[in-house]
Amino acid sequence: MKLQRGAIIGIIAGIIIVGLSSLFVLIDNFYNMNLFYFLFGIGILIMLFPFVVFSIIENKTQREKDNMFLEFSRDLVESVESGIPISKAIIGMKAKNFGKLSIHIEKLANQIQLGIPIQKALETFAYDTKSPTIIRAITLIIEADKTGGNISTILESIAKSVFETEKLKAERRAAISSIVMEGYIIFLIFIIIMIVVEVQIIPITSGIVGTSFSSGSALPGMDSGLFGGQGSSPQEFGTAFLALLITQGLFAGLIIGKLSEGDIKAGIKHSFIMVAMAVLLSTGLRLII
Repeated sequence: MKLQRGAIIGIIAGIIIVGLSSLFVLIDNFYNMNLFYFLFGIGILIMLFPFVVFSIIENKTQREKDNMFLEFSRDLVESVESGIPISKAIIGMKAKNFGKLSIHIEKLANQIQLGIPIQKALETFAYDTKSPTIIRAITLIIEADKTGGNISTILESIAKSVFETEKLKAERRAAISSIVMEGYIIFLIFIIIMIVVEVQIIPITSGIVGTSFSSGSALPGMDSGLFGGQGSSPQEFGTAFLALLITQGLFAGLIIGKLSEGDIKAGIKHSFIMVAMAVLLSTGLRLII
């Protein structure tokens, strides 16, 4: 409920800022387009921020479910090995705390108590969690139960498999952390280079080209509108550079998320941070310089 309220407040605040920045453009006295881009960028970022927070919370919840499923599997193995039927073992774990997975285990136990076939209840449980790891594990349990295999051995193998999977994910996150940091540093350097080119190189080049044409020393075949006159202005180059930075930050963040978490959705937070860096640094420094 608090998240929904925060999302509504964030979206409204973002719309207000975007509206005000657009209103400034309509005022005849408003010539500072850099301020418009800065305010407009902040407004868009504020509007997107709640959705990024939701994505981060969802990924964290999914990770907790996978970790708790490992504990659930281990407890289930111990119960089945002691001679308790799997259905009664699940019902017996109904009151145990498994974090974010508890609500799904409670629903699973209730369905079994109501007489729903355990295979159907387990299938519902797996798809309710929306976790690929849990879905794969439950599918193996269901197939083992159908074929009459040793459910205790299957559960033990699944617990080991889930443990190894989570261990590999943790090792990958630790190994890739330095690469993630390098990615942010490289992107920051890229932003600085673009800003220097926009603020220093292009105005100087524009002045040189303009002087060359005014003195009649233009190169044959060169367009007299380049950098000056009726051609592209430094302001237009600045807009193109900003679009380039936003595009670079968006896809670089998604790639970082895929490398570090194995899921492209995990890159949404990295994309948001990089795009925010690009917008705030690029448009903010234009106001200062």
